[in-house]
Amino acid sequence: MRSKPEACSRRIDSVQFPIIPAIAQKIRQTPGTISLGQGVVYYGPPQQALNRIAGFLENPDHHKYGAVQGLPELRAAIAEKLSRANRIDLARSEVVVTAGSNMGFYHTVLAIGDPGDEFIIADPYYFNHEMAIRMAGCRPVSVPVGGDYQLQPERIAAAVSPRTKAIVTISPNNPTGAVYSEENLRAINELCLRQGIYHISDEAYEYFIYGSKPHFSPASIPGASAHTISLFSLSKAYGFASWRVGYMVIPAGLLDAISKIQDTVLICPPVISQFAALGALDAGLGYFQSKFGQIEAMRSELLTRLAEMGDFVEAPVSEGAFYILLKVRTRIDDLTLVDRLIRRYRVAVVPGSAFGIRQGCYLRVAYGALDRHSAEAGAGRLVDGIRGLISAG
Repeated sequence: MRSKPEACSRRIDSVQFPIIPAIAQKIRQTPGTISLGQGVVYYGPPQQALNRIAGFLENPDHHKYGAVQGLPELRAAIAEKLSRANRIDLARSEVVVTAGSNMGFYHTVLAIGDPGDEFIIADPYYFNHEMAIRMAGCRPVSVPVGGDYQLQPERIAAAVSPRTKAIVTISPNNPTGAVYSEENLRAINELCLRQGIYHISDEAYEYFIYGSKPHFSPASIPGASAHTISLFSLSKAYGFASWRVGYMVIPAGLLDAISKIQDTVLICPPVISQFAALGALDAGLGYFQSKFGQIEAMRSELLTRLAEMGDFVEAPVSEGAFYILLKVRTRIDDLTLVDRLIRRYRVAVVPGSAFGIRQGCYLRVAYGALDRHSAEAGAGRLVDGIRGLISAG
């Protein structure tokens, strides 16, 4: 007879602790720290989103459960956007509203994976994806990216096994900021078609692109709807992080499975947030574009300051999202370096080990959340800190 229950399941015990709350705790312990850690934007929702709340409050029925898939009017607005902006044909697909795209990803893993099944992810990976796969009792298989953090389709193809259920891509990418080429995304999608597996395409940062390489949605490929699952979010472009609204485009044949999971975990997406989401989509891309210039300026400031460091760091120029993944030339491990940057220089970044990097010292720098003054101050502290800590050994 056991004297007391085990603290938690072995399955959950194998999952890494989420790094962002851990960094946030260190920041709280060091007042005045500028965070270049969490991936959020500096602005909030458009006024049109807030105006929709009045419509929600006018009807007492809105305080009851809503549709499992999401409000019909929101799903219709999303479908119009997908058709127009992403060129996705929804004739054989379904749109499901979720409480953020992270939930959409976890729903997907539960819907298509059995314990022991494998999901191929690029290395470095988005830590919440790796965590979700392990939570479901499945196995993440990481495949290293190549130069400039681009996918290597040949190596991904070699990693496919009889237990593989899906290949996951994130473009624009978290944590690297890379924008994957249409050629490589097509190659991955074709590989999934040949192998009879799914292509999970996370496109939460679809609008955050700085160079000439356009965003590409793999589900827009003719015939891709039967094996492509696309994930989107309002958190980034519309300043909607706490409202928790995302959506997924799934093959019609998965709707029953996704509905079972959604009804059990969430019952329905928060209806008040869905009303706000309708207002955000009414505001449209113009709202994002009115804010994007400041993020571009913060990126330029950060890249300029990092360039001053010469041989101390290697920083491929990110083309998307609002992240830069630095390789720091030091023998100091990344967790120690992050801790010292916070305690001694009051600037916070995220260690590369959280994204699966086991060799070398890498730091993810996020610059979307700050105003221009804070970005300049944070960049200065980061540069001074890295230089000072490495010089001191």
